[in-house]
Amino acid sequence: MQEFEGKQVAGPSAAALASSIVVDEQSRRDRDAQANEADDDIAAPQESMKLREGLRIGGFRVATVLLLFTVFEEFDRVAMQVLGPDIQATLGVSDTVLLGLQSFGGVVLVLATLPFAWLADRRRRVRVMSAASALWLAFVAITGSVVNTFQMGLARAGSGFGASARVPIGPSLVADQYPLAVRTRIFAIEALGRPLGQVLGPLFAGAIVVAAGNDAGDWRVVFFALLIPAGLTILWSFTMKEPVRGRQEQQAVLGTEVVEAEAEPPVLLSAAFQRLKKVRTFYFLVVGIGVLGFALIAVPGAFNLLLKNSYNYSAFTRGWVGAITWSGALIGIPLAGRIGEKLFRRDPPSALRMMGMCILFYGVFVTVGLRFHSAVAMIAFVTIGNAFQGAAFTQMGPAISAIVPYQMRSQAFAMVGVYIFLMGGFFGGLLAGGLSDAHGERTALTAVVPPAALIGGLLIIYGSRFMKRDIALTIGELKEQQAELLRLQNDPGNIPVLQVRNVDVSYGNLQVLFDVGFDVRKGEVLALLGTNGAGKSTILKAISGLVMPDRGVVRMNGRTITLVEPQYRASMGLVLVPGGEAV
Repeated sequence: MQEFEGKQVAGPSAAALASSIVVDEQSRRDRDAQANEADDDIAAPQESMKLREGLRIGGFRVATVLLLFTVFEEFDRVAMQVLGPDIQATLGVSDTVLLGLQSFGGVVLVLATLPFAWLADRRRRVRVMSAASALWLAFVAITGSVVNTFQMGLARAGSGFGASARVPIGPSLVADQYPLAVRTRIFAIEALGRPLGQVLGPLFAGAIVVAAGNDAGDWRVVFFALLIPAGLTILWSFTMKEPVRGRQEQQAVLGTEVVEAEAEPPVLLSAAFQRLKKVRTFYFLVVGIGVLGFALIAVPGAFNLLLKNSYNYSAFTRGWVGAITWSGALIGIPLAGRIGEKLFRRDPPSALRMMGMCILFYGVFVTVGLRFHSAVAMIAFVTIGNAFQGAAFTQMGPAISAIVPYQMRSQAFAMVGVYIFLMGGFFGGLLAGGLSDAHGERTALTAVVPPAALIGGLLIIYGSRFMKRDIALTIGELKEQQAELLRLQNDPGNIPVLQVRNVDVSYGNLQVLFDVGFDVRKGEVLALLGTNGAGKSTILKAISGLVMPDRGVVRMNGRTITLVEPQYRASMGLVLVPGGEAV
């Protein structure tokens, strides 16, 4: 355990000493990261693999089900956007209320990702996702039956709740099911669901309305028609098998099959979020995406209102226009998946920089397109912008899978949704709606899109500089964990009662513990010696769960308890006795 003894030495000030400690610690971390740089090919394999071979190893079912789930959920959202003016006329609401209803389901979707991330850590993920999708389908049917604004709000909340399970669970299934060499392309296949839904959804909605007679209330038929294909896909999803968590990374590290160990205690959700925010690449990534959320949620609804109010387009016309604007993404996403995978193999940060640049280009093309009053020019520029947006998000899944430990993947993808909708999504919809009511849809979008895309893209590009270090730390933790699992399996009688490895702890921005490590074996009594402020109480609190470490591992009897709630640790026999009350 590194402690800094408080000696009375004339010379450097306290501030200078503190600065020296921080500099030395950063140098140590840089050396550790450089020592692990040879392992970067574990997260970014140098050998390519054909997509067909990767699908043969991982199977077609998971990728296909996730793709179809994304398509049908987009159908639901697109129907609300394309048919928004018709729903607005039926319910008699303003632009602000309509955009709020369209965004409300997204807010519930975000809030529900948190309990689903918690549940995914404790139950079979495939079953949780399938059951939640069935609930989503029920509320889609209710959406087609509402008669007032309150009922519509409840229906959209329910559909958002059901759809939210796919956000934390789907990407974690992809990461565990498919080899690292094809992971980016599998994520691209899943990402194709959005443009497919955006292209086919408007045509589907418009065609159903026309076939039903194109009357004022025929928008309801669209939601009922969605029940059949979505219901069949949900039934198919119940046949999926649960993949082993972290299997691909562990096989890449060891070159052998995964070592089975006793089930680890469930991770505390709040502790996982605290830990994830210390992963600097992830932090800048989710903040950048959150800022971009101001545009992502506001653009579709306001753009459809613009087509209705400025160009007098019917529901069917808005449908095929929406399909055109997302057609470019059907080309951009596969290209980005292939290019991004090559960049990731050569230099992982370059793939994340590509994501940031694509977001910047999205903002440029959409903003320029909105200034054209010619419908053809505007639609052409928005189409190119959407292609860049779709291309950008193909890199998010591989990046998070590489920089976040597999035990926290569900929580990490849940945080992405939280930042998108709570930072920008809901408030972006309200802001765009208010500006739209006051100044028109074109002005509203011109005010929202440029700053959101610019700030979001630059934050992601800036965060890419920390990516190699974060990958190296993740690999180092995985190797250390695997070594302990092997030791537990081969020599279970020689496992320490308590293990502390590479623990860092901070209070806010002030780091107080650096790389602490020690063992306590059966029958041992360990005394922690140090001056006031050396960190003795802090490490005890980190061990007992009262303070969550920024980095490192705490184990009890070979089981990892780093992010486990204090009550669970107490049930295992780990009790912190207040100072002065030990006897």
